[in-house]
Amino acid sequence: MYAKLRRDALGIFRAALRAADPQEGIRRALPQFQALLDQPHEHIYVVGAGKASAAMAVAVERILGRRIAGGLINTKHGHLAKLKRIELNECAHPVPDQAGVDGARRIAEIARQATANDLVICLISGGASALLPLPASGLTLDDKQEVTRQLLACGANIHEINTVRKHLSAIKGGQLAALAAPAQLLTLVLSDVIGDDLSVIGSGPTVPDGSTFSQARAILAKYRVTPPKAVSRHLEAAVRENPSELSNTRTLIVGANRLAVDAAAVEAQARGYHPLVLSTTIEGETRDVARMHAAIARECAASGRPIAPPACLISGGETTVTLTGNGLGGRNQEFVLAAAMELAPGVVVLSGGTDGTDGPTDATGALADSLTLEKAKARGLDPRAALDGHDAYPFFDALGDLIRTGPTGTNVMDVRLLLIGPAASATLELKAVGEAKAVGARKASTKRTPGSPRRSAKSSATRGRSSR
Repeated sequence: MYAKLRRDALGIFRAALRAADPQEGIRRALPQFQALLDQPHEHIYVVGAGKASAAMAVAVERILGRRIAGGLINTKHGHLAKLKRIELNECAHPVPDQAGVDGARRIAEIARQATANDLVICLISGGASALLPLPASGLTLDDKQEVTRQLLACGANIHEINTVRKHLSAIKGGQLAALAAPAQLLTLVLSDVIGDDLSVIGSGPTVPDGSTFSQARAILAKYRVTPPKAVSRHLEAAVRENPSELSNTRTLIVGANRLAVDAAAVEAQARGYHPLVLSTTIEGETRDVARMHAAIARECAASGRPIAPPACLISGGETTVTLTGNGLGGRNQEFVLAAAMELAPGVVVLSGGTDGTDGPTDATGALADSLTLEKAKARGLDPRAALDGHDAYPFFDALGDLIRTGPTGTNVMDVRLLLIGPAASATLELKAVGEAKAVGARKASTKRTPGSPRRSAKSSATRGRSSR
């Protein structure tokens, strides 16, 4: 039973990845701007950043070809593609490095040199915030690295993290668009943010920014982040807010989490499951979200609510992990471990990052079933210690339950699946019948036979002592 559920879960997840293909999104999007593209531009430059932006650039090159004068994409190490006219620059994620700074500076220069007769196409996908680390005046890469590390560890969500990032940058929060003016700017976005807020995706380098220095300071205070002194001075000075209005830019989202989740539902139905999409906007502390998902799966198995087995519960979004200690893992691995501790019989759980990487590991996510804890204990593994230590990676690695896809070329947050097999409800029914019979037997054994003399506990005890 579990072998089939596991195969199906992996197949459904692969279908979700295919649906989030950014190249297909670009091919659908660019014709909508044909009038803009047909203008006699002197130069067309392509810039951008993100874990999927190299794949997006491939599609742009195929459509525009030699019309592209040049450009540069900052991408995460290993997230590559073959390009002819656009240069790729590999750099670090999620904590930025000097290669990222150098690439971001070159992207800013390309935007700055563009004239009113030029078109700049900007490709933004998840990871762009860390991959465009151009420090604001008076700040250093070390300053940005220290703040990033603390924000990633404290449990702040992506909206909060990127609000701070925008106010420590010379390129985010609409500043890249301001640099490109008066050139026309077209931004194509692959969303990895709940709600598809353009000002948050990649920290919105080409869209107006409504956040403020005051909000950035409040976020650091909320999570008790201790920034370097230069950062504190910069945020307090608040010399100039990011542009809240821009007139030279057009923006379109070419892909998002809902496309992946919808495709997962179609694939689940094709494999004989009743699909139910819980939400594409799930956020919160990872282990709490996992327990909620496991509870819904138990209800499905026990009562057929909200959907009867065989069923596939699907959700998207992005949770957070508040780190303590030095464990190794990611939010998807932690989700699966926390859910595995609450699963009903006959259930498989999978969670994976659509970009192919989960946290600072080489895993996409993990897979578990109702027997995972038994297997772990048989191997001397402690699931509770692994969960409490945020150390899910070695736990699942030892069981062979890590999912490794490598870089996928896309990035639309996470996809989570819980498959409830047809045997799950039967198992729970048998368990309930067995428990009912046991209760009935206990009641029968303690029921007094009619007409028999009533005995007190004291008299029985007395007789017991006298017969010794």
